[in-house]
Amino acid sequence: MANSQLPLGPEIPRFYAGRSVFITGATGFMGKVLIERLLSTCPEIGRLYLLMRAKRDVMPEKRLLHLKQSQIFENIRRTNPAQLDKIHMIAGDVSVPQLGISLESLALLNEVSIVFHSAATLKFDEELRKAVDQNVRSVMRLMDICDRLPNVEAFIHVSTAYSNAERDAIEERIYPAPAPLDQLLALVDAAPPQLLTEITNKYISPKPNTYTFTKAIAENVVQQHGNQGYSVAIFRPTIVVSSLRTPYPGWIENLNGPSGVIVGAGKGILHVFACKSSARADMLPVDIAIDTLIAVAWETAVDKSQEVRVYNCSTYDNPTTWGEFERNLRENVRAHPLDKALWYPTGYTTENRFMEKVLELLFQTLPLYTAEYGARLLGIKTRLSLITADQRIRAMNKVLKFFSMKEFRFETGNVRRLRARLSPADAKIYNLDVQTINWDDHYRNFVKGTRRYLLGEKDQDLQEAKRHITRMRFLHNAVVLFTVVGFIRLLLRHPVIKEIVYGFFALLMSLLHSAYMRVTAQ
Repeated sequence: MANSQLPLGPEIPRFYAGRSVFITGATGFMGKVLIERLLSTCPEIGRLYLLMRAKRDVMPEKRLLHLKQSQIFENIRRTNPAQLDKIHMIAGDVSVPQLGISLESLALLNEVSIVFHSAATLKFDEELRKAVDQNVRSVMRLMDICDRLPNVEAFIHVSTAYSNAERDAIEERIYPAPAPLDQLLALVDAAPPQLLTEITNKYISPKPNTYTFTKAIAENVVQQHGNQGYSVAIFRPTIVVSSLRTPYPGWIENLNGPSGVIVGAGKGILHVFACKSSARADMLPVDIAIDTLIAVAWETAVDKSQEVRVYNCSTYDNPTTWGEFERNLRENVRAHPLDKALWYPTGYTTENRFMEKVLELLFQTLPLYTAEYGARLLGIKTRLSLITADQRIRAMNKVLKFFSMKEFRFETGNVRRLRARLSPADAKIYNLDVQTINWDDHYRNFVKGTRRYLLGEKDQDLQEAKRHITRMRFLHNAVVLFTVVGFIRLLLRHPVIKEIVYGFFALLMSLLHSAYMRVTAQ
């Protein structure tokens, strides 16, 4: 009798069966993986409605076609292509009132049960008015719409584990807002753009940037909105990187953060990386993040909680360090080189701000500027300005340095309890366990995935890339030897230094001669 009451098969796919889902930010890195995992693991899921706007003169309808043709859905196209017919586009924009959704489209959303809100501007130095529109007002607008949808069971707001990055230890709770919401909205609506730019850093302090500031405000918006007939949760991932297993090991489609470092170092442009080598590098594989997000929505809906539950999704229980990241990066971009690298992948890490600037100038900025102007003089056209590349690399380093120079401690009790709650059948489908990460393997797949999926470089070109990187290594070593010899010769022109060097070698030869005489005497 007891056995007959046991659930048959995995619970989460059964929960999503017949339910329709609304997703914002669906065309982003995490959004695509969310769509793929829902369609591939929940065969009986209802429709997926994706909020999409026109972008670079490409209309939403065409963007939907491009999305369905994405490489991430290759397995679905091969095994169950009809699943892609469940994807439907809702034309709109999170930065305009009512998200720009027409009345006809709103009527379609009446069948939606689960809402994932992941749309946001990810620019850390975004202008405050735009960051508020996309990261704060979008939440207000979407929750107002959800209040009018009759079948919504759960609203999941995708935030960031760094919304309270001024703290060293971050609990699974919503912290007080860094500024009153009404005051913030009045400020961005009334202040002239120039004045707003001038006062932003002081206004958002102690938040390090407008991204974390507006994300913290958005969490308070979610909390203040409260339960309106559906349950609400906040999902906070750390630094999301390439996939561990699904849809393919190493799948990546995002140039932000660590993947940008891989591209910069692998192409021979990035040579200085500021980091605290011993600090935890909280890099979260995207498939673990999305599997956790899907499970969070399930738990939020079935528990019907009256409180806003927060889930910190982190690799804190299976840590890697920035030093390990740098070491593995250096090894793997040499073993699996990127095509047409401009220089041999080599570089320096430092925790000292002054040394960072000196090394950056000597080994990155000056060589790139010299190569750019040299190419111009010779009439050689380059696809990307090396001066622009240097500026972008330095800007990326500045953003990433905030994370790589500091160690954060994340409380993850809610995620651990959720993982323990999964049935064995669900746990086989949805990987919420960061202990499954073998970091050496993951870093190798991260580099290979960056090459294959992010840059679109072909496996058949790998041997030529290896030959090219070997040539670059010889050239690099020759330049280093030439520089060292030239530097020594320059030093020897100074009479005092010359006497010191000659005295040192004379002393060294004397010591070697004495040692030789003792050995022969024995």
